[in-house]
Amino acid sequence: MKKILFALVASAAALSGTSAFAQSNTQDAAGTGYVGVGVVGSRYDMGAGGSVSSDSRTGTKAAGKIYGGYNIDSTWAVEAGYTDFGKRSYNYTAGGLPGGVSTDAHSYYLAGKGTWPVAQDFSVFGKLGVARNHNEVTQTGIAAANGLGDENKTKLYASVGGEYAINKNVKVSLEYENYGKSGTDVGRKAGAITAGLRYNF
Repeated sequence: MKKILFALVASAAALSGTSAFAQSNTQDAAGTGYVGVGVVGSRYDMGAGGSVSSDSRTGTKAAGKIYGGYNIDSTWAVEAGYTDFGKRSYNYTAGGLPGGVSTDAHSYYLAGKGTWPVAQDFSVFGKLGVARNHNEVTQTGIAAANGLGDENKTKLYASVGGEYAINKNVKVSLEYENYGKSGTDVGRKAGAITAGLRYNF
């Protein structure tokens, strides 16, 4: 999936140097803004290798995102957003003793966005900026001896994706986002797949 999205962005950049596009539904007017919501799917790994548990240590979690942006011109924009990765918990037994770990992670990001139309109603985009990641880790039983706690980290944020214009005001998108680590190895992975819906105003 990531290779396909990166290939789309590279193809769009090459096309933009050789072809001129008329104003279309994919192009946003300069000086306009937009707001959107998204469903975020991210992988998680709760650690505690060698433990015995009926809970799943790894898997995929669906969570939510809100974001907004300002279109500098038809190609470039700035965007900010908040992503809630949700809560995860893992209860287990290790060496005959019980333990448990739960996490609650979220992130704020600010990024520049470049968009390149490849068809009348479809465009590809890339985003680059910074993310402020927070991961609240709570431990019980034997797990409390691990010394993990709340972590806040500022990391590089990057994204590639594509968006389809339903009309001049409404667009749907699919993208791969990388927020970087939360500061601990417990909980979510760095990457996420996001399906979004945005409205231009």
